Amino acid sequence: MFTGPTGQPLRRSNFNKLVRWSEVIRDMGLTGLHFHDLRHTGNQLAAQTPGATLRDLMVRMGHASMRAALIYQHASRDADRHIADSLSERLAPLWPVERTRSARRATDDDRKVRRITRGGL
Repeated sequence: MFTGPTGQPLRRSNFNKLVRWSEVIRDMGLTGLHFHDLRHTGNQLAAQTPGATLRDLMVRMGHASMRAALIYQHASRDADRHIADSLSERLAPLWPVERTRSARRATDDDRKVRRITRGGL
């Protein structure tokens, strides 16, 4: 992506000097941003892509171990909701919603709450 004066890829040892990374980041008001932060962000976004497998991510990132690739698979509330919704969609044809255990439990819980609020058990 970044090449030096001779057209060859930049090496880590001279990247900051040649691209003036520190000055550019300071001028943008992004002090504390490291070049590796860009890689981390890109890899995290790739990990959130639907259908991306751990093996796909390992190849994309150039990681030999699953441990390294797992670093980018941050859990999120949105991902958890997506997983739950997907499971519900796949299982819905197997039984009607009103017959699911959670639906029956919710109905039973509602009855208990009504009984308790009316003073009975």
